[in-house]
Amino acid sequence: MKCLFCKVDNDKVINSRSSTDGLSVKRRRECLNCGRRFTTYERVEESPVRVVKKDGSRINFDRNKILSGLLKACEKRPVSTDALENIVSEIESVIYDKFEREVATTSIGELVMQHLRVLDKVAYVRFASVYREFKDINEFINELKPLMPSTKKTKQKKTEKNGG
Repeated sequence: MKCLFCKVDNDKVINSRSSTDGLSVKRRRECLNCGRRFTTYERVEESPVRVVKKDGSRINFDRNKILSGLLKACEKRPVSTDALENIVSEIESVIYDKFEREVATTSIGELVMQHLRVLDKVAYVRFASVYREFKDINEFINELKPLMPSTKKTKQKKTEKNGG
């Protein structure tokens, strides 16, 4: 494996561990030339799944596109890269289990939103606003309503605090 920094093909593996889903191996390496460390991922090569885009065109599935979208949605949010990598692995696993040859971008987008809704509500709304292409503020508000605590519950809590 060539070093990312000095481009020399002379390294040693310091640590190896399987991912939580068992689909990849994470290896920590140290370059014997420059001494810097880097991480590589080893995955089983599977038959490519094609992604059907909204315009009907087809491209090869690329997990990095999902990660890129998650990173944008979670920018400046308290979400670790490891958490995002785990989401991508879970989504990738679902895609390879559920879809044989093709998957629609809408299916991938819905999977991403399911995970973001649980992980971080702000990131979820950011992603949804781009993914669903909100045309106006009403569409945005309609997406927020299910995430907000009900006003009925909030009024009940205020009444209870005020003694009555």
